[in-house]
Amino acid sequence: MMHRFGEHGWGMGLGMGWWWIIGVICMVVIVWIIVKIINQSNHHNTRLDNKSPLDILKERYARGEIDKQEFEERKNNLK
Repeated sequence: MMHRFGEHGWGMGLGMGWWWIIGVICMVVIVWIIVKIINQSNHHNTRLDNKSPLDILKERYARGEIDKQEFEERKNNLK
């Protein structure tokens, strides 16, 4: 007795049914990563564009990147 191809899971049975789901999940993850990278770079540039040089200088002083003397010197140079 001959069996038809696919009757025993060798064709488009349950095993093949999951591979397209894994492919869709991979594509969604790749697109999500690309969108996150683009949004982070755009958001970062927007934040910097909205700050004045004095605001950036104050932030650097608050983070401890520059001391009080350098802060005052640079602040006077901005005026």
